[in-house]
Amino acid sequence: MSPILEVDNLSTWFDTEQGSLKAVDEVSFQLHAGDTLGIVGESGCGKTVLSLSIMRLVPTPPGRYVSGQIKMNGLDLLSLSESEMRKVRGKSISMIYQEPMTSLNPVFRIGAQISETIRLHQGCNRTESHHKAIEMLRLVGIEVPEKRINDYPHQLSGGMRQRVMIAMALACHPRLMLADEPTTALDVTIQAQILALINDLKRDMGTSVILITHDLGVIAENAQQVAIMYAGKFVEYSDVKNLFAHPLHPYTEGLLHSIPRIERYYSRDKRLPIIPGVVPDLSRLPQGCRFQERCSDVMPICRDEEPALIEQRNPKRYVRCWKYQ
Repeated sequence: MSPILEVDNLSTWFDTEQGSLKAVDEVSFQLHAGDTLGIVGESGCGKTVLSLSIMRLVPTPPGRYVSGQIKMNGLDLLSLSESEMRKVRGKSISMIYQEPMTSLNPVFRIGAQISETIRLHQGCNRTESHHKAIEMLRLVGIEVPEKRINDYPHQLSGGMRQRVMIAMALACHPRLMLADEPTTALDVTIQAQILALINDLKRDMGTSVILITHDLGVIAENAQQVAIMYAGKFVEYSDVKNLFAHPLHPYTEGLLHSIPRIERYYSRDKRLPIIPGVVPDLSRLPQGCRFQERCSDVMPICRDEEPALIEQRNPKRYVRCWKYQ
C-alpha cells in the first residue's frame, strides 16, 4: 500500500544574524493510512518546525526550505503556490496546536470558527455549516453543543477548548492530522480523554496522525511508529514495541531512563536519572555527532564525523550512531 505522506530529505533553516539555524535537517519518513507516527524529543529539537513545514506555515523569510520533498498522495506540497496550498490545509491536512487559547480567535464564537472551515472547503451555506459545526462538537464529546456553539473561547475550560480544536481539525475529514503536543497544558485525566478521543476519531474516520510530544508514555499508548528527534535530525526510527524493548541510540536510552517508574525507589542519594547538558544551539552545531557533549558512549570519531542514519536488521529500524556503523 502506498504511503499517504512521504517526507524525503527535508531541510528547513532559518536565517539569523548568527548564521543559518538548522531547525530541520535532512529528515525523511513515510506514513501510511490509519497509522500514528510519534515524534519525540526535547524542546528545541525541531519537532514543531517539522510539523509547520508539512503544513507550509514556516514564515519565509526568515525561514526557507533548503532541500527535500513533502508528498501527500503523490502531490509535492513544496511545489504548490500559496493559493493552492490553502485548499490543502484544513481539507487534506489539519493541525491541532499545542495551546488552544492562543490558536482560537478570542473575539469570535467557536461555532463561527468551525463553520468558516466547513464553508471554505465544502462549499456549504451558513445554515448547513452551522448544523455541521454542531455535529462536530457533539462528535468530540461536548455536551449541549447547540448552546456551546455560541460560546467564546474564554468561556470554555482547557479540555473543552482542545476538543474544539479537534472538532475544527476534523471538520472536513482530513486524510492527515498533525497533533503538536495536544495535551501538554492539560491535567492527566483530561489528557487521557483527549488522546482516547483522537484515537477513536482516527479509527472511525481513517485519518493518519503525526503525534508530536516530549512524553514517551503517550507514544507507548498511542503510536505504531516512533521517531526520536535531536537537534534537527532523526537519531532513531523504529516501531514502538522494539524501541521500548531495545533502544539503540544513547539519547533514546537517556529519555527512557528519565521516565519515573513506580517500582523504583528515589531518595536523596538515588535520584531520577537525567541527560546532562542541553540541546546545542542549532546555529552553532558541533562538528561530528550532535549528541557528543551529552553522550556517555562518545568516541573520538564522534567528534570528527557525523554518523549517517543506518538501517538495522532483525528487526528493521534506523539509528544514527557510530556504535552501529
